[in-house]
Amino acid sequence: MSKIILNNISELPEAAKTLIKSFDGSRVVAFYGEMGAGKTTLIKAICEELGVKENISSPTYSIVNEYMSAKGIKIYHFDFYRLKNVGEAYDLGYEDYFYSKAYCFIEWPEKIAELLPLEYEKVTITKDGEKRVIAF
Repeated sequence: MSKIILNNISELPEAAKTLIKSFDGSRVVAFYGEMGAGKTTLIKAICEELGVKENISSPTYSIVNEYMSAKGIKIYHFDFYRLKNVGEAYDLGYEDYFYSKAYCFIEWPEKIAELLPLEYEKVTITKDGEKRVIAF
């Protein structure tokens, strides 16, 4: 397991580049971390590095946001925090997203653990004072 230590937010673009390289072709990425750890902020930096120009925000209420990079890369950003049960992910049609070959960045993947594909990348963010430790 590799780690990145973020001392401040200005280091996010470099961390995002490192993470993208580590995905090694995998398109489904599960982001673990407590509330306020910086999952959305990190996903935003990754999307920006992939070339997304539009506003990137948490899909807390919509559950999924769709972005398109300037290079035509499709990205789905999920936030499963508000899901009451796994059935809601089925209703959303999660399979169409997870198996689309588009990037799928997932916040609160523990809510749908049994639905994650066999192969996915795991990124864990922990707080260490003002620093963030990103393990992948």
